[in-house]
Amino acid sequence: MHIIDLVLIGIGLSFDTFAVSISTGLTVSKIRFWQGIRIALVLAFFQSLMPFLGWLGGIQIAKLIEHYDHWIAFGLLLFLGIKMILESFKASEDKKFNPMLTSVLIGMAIATSIDALVIGFSLAFIKTNIYTALLIIGIITFLVAMVGMLLGKNVSGKFGKKVEILGGIILIGIGIKVLISHLS
Repeated sequence: MHIIDLVLIGIGLSFDTFAVSISTGLTVSKIRFWQGIRIALVLAFFQSLMPFLGWLGGIQIAKLIEHYDHWIAFGLLLFLGIKMILESFKASEDKKFNPMLTSVLIGMAIATSIDALVIGFSLAFIKTNIYTALLIIGIITFLVAMVGMLLGKNVSGKFGKKVEILGGIILIGIGIKVLISHLS
């Protein structure tokens, strides 16, 4: 898998983080820089941990399914992309939460990185350098979280739905690219 594909995966995975970060910025409008760094680091850590765990599981069965692994990767990416698009149409909850609490922060990090577990599983099937992928995903997630918190502090969250739809479309596009590259 090319670096550009990994960057696109990192961007696609980071849309949930972006939405949560905007919400964090809206909720804690007086968030300090070092508090933002802490939140972004935790989100990036979990967004990198989950693909690694998925990859570990995927390499265990990759040899068993190597003749149709591209179909599985396509199916998983398609599923995640459609799921992300459909979830963008759900009404957001108006719950108040405090992302400064460690338990809330870890909960947010796990919730926004579950999809990355499946991506990691797919990366094992297409024989990707997992360490490069994790580094790229982590850096992109960190940057997206910081930008999201900054935007949340300064603008309303009116772009949330559009951003999630774009993330879903990116994941579906990567799935189609994986399928086409194995079929040609």
